[in-house]
Amino acid sequence: MKKQRVVLGLSGGVDSSVCAYLLKKQGYEVIGLFMRNWDSFLNNDFKGNQNINQSICPQEQDYFDAKSVADKIGIKLYRIDFVKEYWDYVFSYLINEYKIGRTPNPDIFCNKYIKFSYFANYAFNELKADYIAMGHYANTINGELFKAKDLSKDQSYFLAQLSNEQLKKVIFPLANLYKTEVRKIAKDLNLITANKKDSTGICFIGERHFTEFLKNYIPAQEGNIIDIATNKIVGKHQGTMYYTIGQRKGLNLGGFTKPYFVVGHNLAKKILYVANDDHIEYLNSNKLIAINPNFLAKNYDLNNLTAKFRYRQDDVKINLEIIDDNHVLIKYPLLNAITPGQQVVVYEGNKVVLGAIIDEVFNDDIKKTYL
Repeated sequence: MKKQRVVLGLSGGVDSSVCAYLLKKQGYEVIGLFMRNWDSFLNNDFKGNQNINQSICPQEQDYFDAKSVADKIGIKLYRIDFVKEYWDYVFSYLINEYKIGRTPNPDIFCNKYIKFSYFANYAFNELKADYIAMGHYANTINGELFKAKDLSKDQSYFLAQLSNEQLKKVIFPLANLYKTEVRKIAKDLNLITANKKDSTGICFIGERHFTEFLKNYIPAQEGNIIDIATNKIVGKHQGTMYYTIGQRKGLNLGGFTKPYFVVGHNLAKKILYVANDDHIEYLNSNKLIAINPNFLAKNYDLNNLTAKFRYRQDDVKINLEIIDDNHVLIKYPLLNAITPGQQVVVYEGNKVVLGAIIDEVFNDDIKKTYL
């Protein structure tokens, strides 16, 4: 019988490297596909880019590593550019969200539009794949999404904007492996990526000095930093859009007995609101409205739901109310720094019920949490 063909996103990291080995061992015909989604020179990525003057940029090094792995395992490796698509569908969204004072998560939309859409279409249409595979720590069963066995590495949070149709043709080879096991397999195979650090920073862009990086695309707009409890000016900022809710570092506010953190913005007046630990209530919330919910679970128990409001956060017991096709209301115990623009992912046990974008956040003890 003809082997089923799997096109794997081979990134040059240890996770996708081990996926290539596992898929081949399972009897698939494996093809690697390396994506290039960012061009620093084309995209004016100079400020905040510590890698701009390196002789080999990290992205090219990743390709060389992916090629080494493909050669060692014995699979073909193709390379494709989605630079324009990434800019149009991921990066433009990120910049537009920051301009209106929200904090987006580009990894989520990179998965939705690039990895599981443009990549998938190329794999199925041009490379005639039966399935695609990715090195995410997650699991899929009959088009539904579940957490991975290694909960410390689980990435279902970043995949909650996918559709059931997208998930039906995806294999996650690492679903039932711990990261330590993945590293051991890579070391046993003597892969060049065995001890390579996990990638960090922005999806396909990498690590940046973030405020300086944003200045490439959003000009500085100085204004006042105001203590929300006293309404007094306590400093100056470079631009309200550069700061996220709950941020404590990088405010350059010295000489105070207690450190400040960000609690809100007024973009029209160029005001950044802060508070200290005496007024933590301005950072707290107990309910939110999220928009454009993406339901993935066919059946779920409304009385047994939890949620994550950011990656690596512990699950929190919630109450879910469906307002209409575009809005859900989620109530939860008092938490801090729940941030508009981020995603909330609702679970029933290990099964993903929905992902939605946080639009407004409220605290019943005060009129509104964020300005």
